[in-house]
Amino acid sequence: MRHLIDISDLSVLEIDELIDTANDIIQNPESYREKCKYKKIATLFFEPSTRTRLSFEAAMLELGGSVLGFSEAASSSAAKGESISDTVRVVSNYADIIAMRHFKEGAPMAASLKSCVPIINAGDGGHNHPTQTLTDLLTIKREMSRTDNLTIGLCGDLKFGRTVHSLINAMIRYDNIKFVFISPPELKLPDYIKNDVLDKKQIPYEEFTSVEDAISKLDILYMTRVQKERFFNEADYERLKDSCILNCEKLKLAKDNMIILHPLPRVNEITTDVDDDPRACYFKQAMYGKYIRMALILKLLEVE
Repeated sequence: MRHLIDISDLSVLEIDELIDTANDIIQNPESYREKCKYKKIATLFFEPSTRTRLSFEAAMLELGGSVLGFSEAASSSAAKGESISDTVRVVSNYADIIAMRHFKEGAPMAASLKSCVPIINAGDGGHNHPTQTLTDLLTIKREMSRTDNLTIGLCGDLKFGRTVHSLINAMIRYDNIKFVFISPPELKLPDYIKNDVLDKKQIPYEEFTSVEDAISKLDILYMTRVQKERFFNEADYERLKDSCILNCEKLKLAKDNMIILHPLPRVNEITTDVDDDPRACYFKQAMYGKYIRMALILKLLEVE
């Protein structure tokens, strides 16, 4: 039995195989309609979600399986004080696989130690979001036709952005990857990632405080929102929430074949007029999330 807690739990070969499976599902959906017949996924979401939860549920339904679970901590026994370990011990009697999102870093890891079925980390605090990273990699492969020889700009909340942290840990395993980090100083990438991940592996990167100064260098611009729920002080959030905004005027400085990604939800960091630009791929990215999660469910359930 395997779990997916961190993107590093998968080898590059396994990631590429998942991408291949997802592409095959896109091309041949009817071949997968009953692959998980009589299988159940439990979506245990202790933190709000739209795309991740619904894409997991849609993924299992399109594989012929069924879904149970809850969408907020208040509707579970966690509101009565039940521990994560006890919740998972019980739910693993009812489901074949569990997707868990939690506001505490490390909660899915703790759950995996007590679960009788595979656990998928669907986001834990500001730490990791491996299935979003798989979504990002599928999108990059489909839209850029490669996952190597890329300059990737990461913009917005780089301090608390679990999608950013996971994507960095995935992309450093591909050849000739360069990073450009764009954020206000208060939300810059944590030093432990720069020191322990990038510097240790001699991955080149630059840091900027404005989109305009960096955008011309990029093959991919990965936008993120400033996350209000990660701030202890609302005044700090209000001061920083508009610090990195992408609009059509700034896009004039970008390459014609650059792509724009965003894990969503968007607040105001990408203006709506950008949606019509052919480089905007974030809604397709959300669609691809369903297919890569279908591939992951098949892998962890060991379905051929």
